[in-house]
Amino acid sequence: MRMSARARLALLLGGCALGACSPSVESAAADAPDTTAHNSASGSAEGEDAALSPSPAAPGPDNCLLVVWQDQDTRDESFDLAHDSADGGAISCATGTSASQFASALAAIRTAARANDKAAILREVGLPLLYIDAEGNRRELTRPDDIDGTFAEVFDEDVLALLREVDLDALTVVPDQGAFVELGSVWLVVDRNGGRPRIVTVNRQALDEAARAMRAQAEAGRGTEAPAKSSE
Repeated sequence: MRMSARARLALLLGGCALGACSPSVESAAADAPDTTAHNSASGSAEGEDAALSPSPAAPGPDNCLLVVWQDQDTRDESFDLAHDSADGGAISCATGTSASQFASALAAIRTAARANDKAAILREVGLPLLYIDAEGNRRELTRPDDIDGTFAEVFDEDVLALLREVDLDALTVVPDQGAFVELGSVWLVVDRNGGRPRIVTVNRQALDEAARAMRAQAEAGRGTEAPAKSSE
C-alpha cells in the first residue's frame, strides 16, 4: 500500500529528526529560506514596498526541461512534459534530468531486481554508494569491489522487494539533492545534467521506518472503519 504524498513528507521530516534519513534531506531542510524576516519587515513602509514589488520568478518546469534537453542527444519531449511533476516539485528543476531518464532507470532497476540479477543491479548503482544499516551506521562504499563484497547485505530481500515495484509515481524530489522513494530508503541522483539517475544511497533504517509507518497507517484505517449497520 502506497502512502499519500503528505504522509510521506510528514514522516520524512520526523525521521530526519531521529537521524533516519540521508544527510541530503537534512541539508535541504536547513537550506530552506527563512520567511519570518520578510513577514516582519512588511509592517514598515520599506517592507510594504518590498511586499508590493514582484519577486523574481523561479524557473518554470518547461524552462528547466529546455535546459535538460540541451544536454541530451535523444529525448522524449511528450513524455517528459506529461510526467515532469512529482512530489516535491518538477523532476527537471529538482534533479537536473528528465522524467524519461528516471522512467528508463527505474524500469531497468525493476527488471534487474525481479530477476535477482546482481550484475544488472550493480550497473544502476553510482559511486560512492552510501549504505545506512538498520541501526543507523553509515558506510561509504567507494569502489566496485566494496559494493560487490557487501551486495547481499546492502541489497537484501527487503530492499530488492522495494526495487521490484519502484516506479515514477513513487518519487519525491528535493531541489539540488536528487530523488528518493519510501522515506529516503533509496536515493537516486545524476552525475551530469540530463544524465541517467543512479542509486547512490540505500538506507535500511529508513526502509524499516517506512514499513512501520505503513503498518500504523493500515491499523489506523481499520480502526476508523464505520460499524456495520444492524439488520432490521
